[in-house]
Amino acid sequence: MSQTNAKVTFMPDNRSASVRLNTTLLDAARRANVHIRTRCSGQAACLMCKVHAGDQSGLSEPGKNERLKLGSQLQEGLRLSCQARITGDVTVTVPEDPLKAAVRAQLAKQREEDDWP
Repeated sequence: MSQTNAKVTFMPDNRSASVRLNTTLLDAARRANVHIRTRCSGQAACLMCKVHAGDQSGLSEPGKNERLKLGSQLQEGLRLSCQARITGDVTVTVPEDPLKAAVRAQLAKQREEDDWP
């Protein structure tokens, strides 16, 4: 890999893409065929594109807009994928879609009830 590209890995799917440095995580996700929810087309308005980056050494420092939007969530490792730019190899975790999580929880609850004697 050249110095102009970096490897981005998206968990939990374990999908990766090689992208140019300074690419946003949102654009890298599209390249890796990973769906990250967004409603504002990457304008940092909807806050739906949050991802978790434990090690942020491969990401740009949060800009003013991202700091204002996320506040203390930045300290928890959350970043807006539309604002965070890639500066080196990085691995991020994409949270489960809330609707999918609700459906999964409901199905698990039904299974428990069905197994109840």
